[in-house]
Amino acid sequence: MFATMPQRRARLARLHRQRGASLLEAIAYLGVAAIVVLAAVSLLQNAFGSARANQTTEELTGLRTTLRKMYSGQPYKDAEMLKNMITAKAIPGTLSVSSDGAAINNTWGGTVTPTSADDATFTITYTNVPPDVCMTVVSGATGWTKIADGAGNNPITVFPAAAASAAKLCGAAANTVAFTAN
Repeated sequence: MFATMPQRRARLARLHRQRGASLLEAIAYLGVAAIVVLAAVSLLQNAFGSARANQTTEELTGLRTTLRKMYSGQPYKDAEMLKNMITAKAIPGTLSVSSDGAAINNTWGGTVTPTSADDATFTITYTNVPPDVCMTVVSGATGWTKIADGAGNNPITVFPAAAASAAKLCGAAANTVAFTAN
């Protein structure tokens, strides 16, 4: 029943040897943990990029629908288009109206500006759009007559846009993209 003294010493020696992890085991654990954390961060960044692109697409669709309803049966050419949208509170909740009520701001600190140069079409211009979001939004866009950069260059008129055309349009670190509809 009772262990002899040598048996007790052997048992205590085994217990002492099995205490805690060695330095190498701790380093290995930290290395594996770091790899897992880096993988998780990478996946989250991709998920957030996709979410921002989806949000931007929904904002554009909402703005386009609002403008079509507001100007149904009327010419689009209106110098007060932005002011009218703000007054009607027809701005998606993910966009913010500046404190002076003179501009709409997007997630990236850029502006969102609806304008019209003629009676038949209107343009919604987004500034400071990151390239990854720009690529996703432009390559998946439908319902627009033209998408171009802020200066009207690199126009895309065939939808869905080819990846090469979207890449040419979205090549800057902060892009200005003009979406035109009728």
